[in-house]
Amino acid sequence: MSSTEATRTTRELVLERIREDTRFALATHENPDGDALGSLIAMQGLLSALGKDSVMFIAPAELPLPHEYSFFSLDGLIQEPPADIAERTVVFLDCGNIDRNSASVLRDGAHLLNIDHHHDNTRFGTINHVVPDASCTAEIVWELMHGLDVRPSAAVAEGLYVGLITDTGRFMYENTGPRAHLMAAELIEAGVQVAVVNRRLYEDMPAGKLQLLAVALGQLQRFDSGELTLVALSLADFQRSEAEESHSEGIIDQLRALQGTKVAALVRELGCGARKGQHKVSLRATDDDVDVSIIARAQGGGGHRRAAGFSTTLEPDELIEFLRGAIAAQLHPSSNGHAAATLA
Repeated sequence: MSSTEATRTTRELVLERIREDTRFALATHENPDGDALGSLIAMQGLLSALGKDSVMFIAPAELPLPHEYSFFSLDGLIQEPPADIAERTVVFLDCGNIDRNSASVLRDGAHLLNIDHHHDNTRFGTINHVVPDASCTAEIVWELMHGLDVRPSAAVAEGLYVGLITDTGRFMYENTGPRAHLMAAELIEAGVQVAVVNRRLYEDMPAGKLQLLAVALGQLQRFDSGELTLVALSLADFQRSEAEESHSEGIIDQLRALQGTKVAALVRELGCGARKGQHKVSLRATDDDVDVSIIARAQGGGGHRRAAGFSTTLEPDELIEFLRGAIAAQLHPSSNGHAAATLA
């Protein structure tokens, strides 16, 4: 069976489950971003339009949502598995690996629909509708919406649009294709207010977020002639900036834009619960010379070729050496060592 036939088959299987089943629970990955939340909100709206009994799961640790996504309505939100989970079809959206996810508490559903666009998805569902060529998971939900012959409400259109523009970097990333623009045009026709959405996401910035960005750029490090550009943020950095953990979103895009960078890395110290003492690492590649998902998977994480991440207990110096070695292994496979580290 060709990949095109396989995709079409899984799409039809998902549509069949949505049409035939009556009760659903929806979930996405931990630390949900714009595509995760937009896809979740949109799928909830589609199922409600079809008269389905649907709830959305977000773990208590994920709330409140980051400031830029606080405008989303969370009607139908649950924070614990429903008592009838074994009778519900569970839809996992934008989840590459359920084992590293708070949403794993919903794995006992009657059917598990895994809808995603990560190429390294572990195919954990009973139906795995994984479309790596899609610009975002929201694009896959948009296509399912057409298959269900449902017109998007204002909330559905806005959720899909948020998923689209955040995962394509406002149409700047390499995953932006013709379908992304066709999708955007249709959603705008459905009533999305482009200027309003962009202001909510990118311009209505809390003071703490700007302070944190200033601190981050003041601590920027470059290694191996700039191939690795890295910022490490401690808990103290967040405290003196009066910033929340979610305020670090977007900093890595500034690092990625620096001339000569091959891989940008943002390292954040975690300070809550069982993850205290760990560091969360976000990686971005500027081109296809380095596949950062390979680097992330080596530490138990994952993601896309140009955008990936993982959590680690490595100390900062050990982590930097690991990243330098992993990048060098792809860029300079015949080399036996690093170039000397240089500070920007």
